[in-house]
Amino acid sequence: MLHINIVYVGKAKESFFRDAINEYSKRLSKYCILNFIELPDKQLPSKLNDSIKNQIIDFESEQIIQKLNLGSYNIALDSHGKEFTSEEFAKLINDLQQETSEITFIIGGSLGLNDKLKNMCNKKLSFSKMTFPHQLIRIFLLEQIFRAFKINNNEKYHH
Repeated sequence: MLHINIVYVGKAKESFFRDAINEYSKRLSKYCILNFIELPDKQLPSKLNDSIKNQIIDFESEQIIQKLNLGSYNIALDSHGKEFTSEEFAKLINDLQQETSEITFIIGGSLGLNDKLKNMCNKKLSFSKMTFPHQLIRIFLLEQIFRAFKINNNEKYHH
């Protein structure tokens, strides 16, 4: 069975985010082994200059790098990444299942990921050019992974 890791920075603080994450985790258990790796985020100071911003990005990215299995197919969620339709994403998941037993999705903190980490990844994925809360992106990701499995198994799922 495919192992899917989701490495992310910061807690899902609101209960409705946690409820949605738990619901999709339960649904996905039929299709894959899901593993969450939660890392603490750095508290942002009230005044944020470029130097402090880069220090925080580097710190959080380094935390993520320490948790990566370099044998996994690593996908960074990045606003400059490739956008997929649900069908294209399903095909990517299906193709990867033929090549690897482990996929890791990486969601950085509110300031993003550094280039070192992004360059270590096999692919960069974008859900939109818009900015969303990181807790919501986790739910988007889980929903799209679930949808991909439904598509790949020719199971009915609303469009």
